[in-house]
Amino acid sequence: MAEPQASTASGRPNEPSGPNSQNRANKPNKKNDSSESRKLRQARADRIDPALLRIAGIILVGTVVVQLDTTIVAVAIDTLSRSFGVGISTIQWVSTGYMLALAMVIPLTGWSVERFGGKRMWMLSLALFLAGSALCGVAWSAGSMIVFRVLQGVGGGMLLPLMQTLLAQAAGPQRMGRLMATVAVPALVTPILGPVIGGVILDNLSWRWIFLINIPVCLVALLLAWRGLPDVRIPGRHPLDVRGFVLLSPALAAVVYGFSAAGSRGSFSDVEAIVPLVVGVVLLVLFIAHALVTTVEPIIDLRMFRSRAFAGSSGIMFIAGISLFGAMLLLPLYEQQVRGRSAVDAGLLLAPQGIGMMIAVIVVGRLADRGATRLLVLTGLVLSVLGTVAHTQVGTDTSEWLLGASLALRGVGLAAVMIPVMSAVYHGLRQDEIPRATSAVRIFQQIGGSLGTAVLAVVLAHGIAARGGSAQVDAAGLADAFGETFWWTLALTAVAVPCAFLLPGRLAAPAPTSSSASSGGSGGSVRPAPPEQATGMDEAGLLPGAARTAATPSPGLNKGRA
Repeated sequence: MAEPQASTASGRPNEPSGPNSQNRANKPNKKNDSSESRKLRQARADRIDPALLRIAGIILVGTVVVQLDTTIVAVAIDTLSRSFGVGISTIQWVSTGYMLALAMVIPLTGWSVERFGGKRMWMLSLALFLAGSALCGVAWSAGSMIVFRVLQGVGGGMLLPLMQTLLAQAAGPQRMGRLMATVAVPALVTPILGPVIGGVILDNLSWRWIFLINIPVCLVALLLAWRGLPDVRIPGRHPLDVRGFVLLSPALAAVVYGFSAAGSRGSFSDVEAIVPLVVGVVLLVLFIAHALVTTVEPIIDLRMFRSRAFAGSSGIMFIAGISLFGAMLLLPLYEQQVRGRSAVDAGLLLAPQGIGMMIAVIVVGRLADRGATRLLVLTGLVLSVLGTVAHTQVGTDTSEWLLGASLALRGVGLAAVMIPVMSAVYHGLRQDEIPRATSAVRIFQQIGGSLGTAVLAVVLAHGIAARGGSAQVDAAGLADAFGETFWWTLALTAVAVPCAFLLPGRLAAPAPTSSSASSGGSGGSVRPAPPEQATGMDEAGLLPGAARTAATPSPGLNKGRA
């Protein structure tokens, strides 16, 4: 009679001994090991390793100096106007020319990275920004300052989209969102620190140091990039829309110059104003005709306006650029010229708007993920309008607490507008159109900023001239002129309301490309990635990229990494 099998602690009988049982005992559990291996590989792939953080840190050194420069110069406009002995309608070109240059080099980023490589273009852009900063620091007239600021803008304009390109190449789409959220922090802090730093420099040193301070930072950034950035090349090249670039750049410059000349001459009927305006409009019409029929990828693909969401988002970002950058011209000038504030005080009094935006980003980003896009944007526009009302009533002794609270409310409103809009822009577009949409909206915002600065400078100049001119107007009359100009800012913000009704109530994923929908898989459709993953944007939408490679790693890059 056979003996019963001994039992294990679990109650199961022991396996019979012998060669076969030994093999079974030594044989690993493939299913469990495979699952654990996949989890381990996924954890390693998703983790932001120290090498990637080091690359992000190197890139951050270069981008911070550009982000700070824009806000630092905002508080220096009054000082530069007095130093060069020119009016606001002329000196505003220090900001306008810079922003125009920023807008026009954005579409070149993707093409230049494909042709020359990301590391080379990063270092070239830094070198141009450094050269522009050094030349601005030794500028001898308003004209030379404007020219050097354009050079500075050419370098600075490529740095921000290049940042996204280089990070996309290094991180890949899986880690891009978290990495962009990390490097986006300086973009939230610079609107607060920039005006204060500019004020400290202007009150204690020569105005030239607001530009010369960039030189050591750029040198450090160049050294770090030379030693630490990988030289990744992207396979494949796309042709540059040279004709579109040649038409659009002078068109925008001519239109903005026409507005500036009208402010200087006091009339739109003056030859110096009307000729550039007519030339600019003709060139714009030619560009539109070219963009609709060209066989190469245009600088701005106007065919995307078939999407209501893209059309509404583009209009809102254009107007937001006018409201945001135009106000950056008016606010410090009011504090310095009407209230007699120092540059430091003017910078500190601008901080509430940046604080409001920073606080709102956290809350609005989460709400935007849950939908209700149109409601969020409309709410943001209402808050922006309410935050501007107090500035339309400014006098010589208006409460700074009221103005500060209004600025904070305005910052919350601007964030509530721009964050959901940067997600809504992709609604209804194909997956392959997402990078071009990102580039286009960024361009519209910068163009709106440059045009808004010029228009508001004209309105302010007319207001001052109507009250006797800068030589005769008193503080009360000057305050009235500023209040009148702020009404324009309020009205331009309200114009965005109809655009908001073009936005979807809730967002949907973009449609796949025709080739993606018909390829791969076992007969199933390809599910498109959400806009955040496709573009590498953080939830604040603060760092939109440039054409093609600035927004996403190209298919060739992903193929090379596989």
